[in-house]
Amino acid sequence: MRKKKWSAVFVIALFLSNLLIPRADAASAYSAEKFPIKEMQIQVMPEFDYPEDWPSRDIPSLLIGEYGTIINKSGQDYDGKIEVAVPAGEKGFEAFLVAEFPEENKPEVQRPYDVDKENGIISWKPEKPIKNNENYKFVIEYYTKTIDVKDRKRFTYEFKNNSSIEQLDVIYYAPMNAKEIQMEPKAQESSKNEYGEDLFFYQYKNIKAGETLKYSFSYKKDGTESSMEAMSKVQVPKDENHTGVNGSATDQITKGTSSTTDNSNRPLIGLGGASIIGMAIILAGIFVYLGLKANPSKTGKGSGQKKQHEQKSFSRKTEIKKDTTEAKKELRKKLLTGKMDQETYEEEMKKLI
Repeated sequence: MRKKKWSAVFVIALFLSNLLIPRADAASAYSAEKFPIKEMQIQVMPEFDYPEDWPSRDIPSLLIGEYGTIINKSGQDYDGKIEVAVPAGEKGFEAFLVAEFPEENKPEVQRPYDVDKENGIISWKPEKPIKNNENYKFVIEYYTKTIDVKDRKRFTYEFKNNSSIEQLDVIYYAPMNAKEIQMEPKAQESSKNEYGEDLFFYQYKNIKAGETLKYSFSYKKDGTESSMEAMSKVQVPKDENHTGVNGSATDQITKGTSSTTDNSNRPLIGLGGASIIGMAIILAGIFVYLGLKANPSKTGKGSGQKKQHEQKSFSRKTEIKKDTTEAKKELRKKLLTGKMDQETYEEEMKKLI
């Protein structure tokens, strides 16, 4: 009788465990359609900078940064890995940075990551579970060696994401001193910052999962100087809108961009993780490039550990949270191109809320 009782208990326990195990697997499996992207900004930066281990300046670098906000629509808290499509099969692909923004107004936190070259996926596990219906902000950066050098320098950039994207910005940063720039398709907007760097803008809404965006970009440029090196030689006026590079890079970012009372309509900035947005951020990047280059940080890559150079990710990453009104678009454009300082931008945005 006792044996039958224990047999019955064992069968029930086995049955319940079979019910629970798939549920646990589901909680850890990433399904792109359940994690739509609310906002994403892609920055395409040819010859912007070179990693320390770059083989030769005769091979131009192409740096891509993706800064996004994912929403957990899985119906439950998620404690698994995030997966983002990347062109891992392209020539010279090298993942450089994966980080998350766990708190507003705080620096990004780098995360160990894995690259699946066969399937073109970069994945990482957030430090904390993503609660149901909550946002998760991240940044990834990678380099490729896909710029072809002949009479002109040219490359093709193709973006395809496995998740739907509510709002997408694509910004091209032409190399400093580049000439005869050609793009296809034609940029929706273009401008030139105070360093003479040409910027090209594309804006999209409601990008479907699997939809592909493709761009071709070509230009002429003498020499192998990076944009960061060229900008470090430019003299900038010392006035209230051009504070120079006094103090640490953290100070530059904090004073120039991070102080605000309205986080819903301003860029999110983090040390080593901020987009080039206005002169203060570009200047902070130059300071880091010149002054902190010798301080590498470590982050995981694949199954091992690889030295990452936090200063290399200085001031390229942010998440631009813009409104759809024309007034807010114009304000943001002025901030991006250095025609308006951060304080004025914040005050003007408050008037529109």
